[in-house]
Amino acid sequence: MAHTTFEAGSAAMFRPGTSDAEIEASALKAMRRRDALVRFWQIAILVAVIGMWELASNMQWIDPFFYSSPSGVLQRLYEWATEGTTEGSLWYNLWVTMEEALIGFFAGSITGVFVGIGLGRNRFLSDIFSVYIKAINSIPRVVLAPIFIMIMGLGLPSKVALAFIMVFFVVFANAFQGVREADRNMIANARILGASDWQVTRTVVIPSAMSWIFASLHVSFGFAIIGAIVGEFVGARFGIGQLISIAKGTFDAAGMFAAILLVMVVTLVAEYIMTLIENRLAKWRPQQHLDTQ
Repeated sequence: MAHTTFEAGSAAMFRPGTSDAEIEASALKAMRRRDALVRFWQIAILVAVIGMWELASNMQWIDPFFYSSPSGVLQRLYEWATEGTTEGSLWYNLWVTMEEALIGFFAGSITGVFVGIGLGRNRFLSDIFSVYIKAINSIPRVVLAPIFIMIMGLGLPSKVALAFIMVFFVVFANAFQGVREADRNMIANARILGASDWQVTRTVVIPSAMSWIFASLHVSFGFAIIGAIVGEFVGARFGIGQLISIAKGTFDAAGMFAAILLVMVVTLVAEYIMTLIENRLAKWRPQQHLDTQ
């Protein structure tokens, strides 16, 4: 019904003889208006939530000891940034967590893509290893943190290993499924034209699976952060997870929220960078049209 109304409105909007440039300009204007409206409501909801939180804390509707307040969280962040934390510089702790997450993210993503594409293209090997992959994937991966720390110690390797495991299975599953969902007609046509297995994989299968792979990369960096922080939470000398653990032990609600906010900002920045990279590498995809509903 909504589509019918929109189409009728569009037909009435553009008179006979309207040029394509005018139609395109009108569509772009509508898209900008919608984007501005979306941005307004995003900011309005954020301001409302923060304002209600601050008001509830100041009016004692909630206990500030347990829930802190936005002003208290910002004050704690400012103190950490200017005076440091009990575990050293805030930026050093942030860098430790980011180093662990980035190494695990890149290692897990690259390995997941190669293994996913390789097993997706070789049904015999996928049948052999599928039972082992399902068995390992059935284990809640965060419970591996104590094992990695016991084997590798409190340093970088144990956190990277957990971040790697968190990322690998997400990327692998999407890459594997993306390869299996590749257009069989295009593959058959490429073989008819004399393409080798490698050429079919490189020119047909991998581009077809890129949407699946990028979809997994958007969420896998968050999993890498989770892996690094959980590892630090279980046992570490430095890192954001260690700051959260110390804040928990001292009932410092502002410190816990400040660390969570810091991780949230870093993850959103990484998501934005990932979107830019995806848009540059996937220019061949048709652009999304304005959703009228």
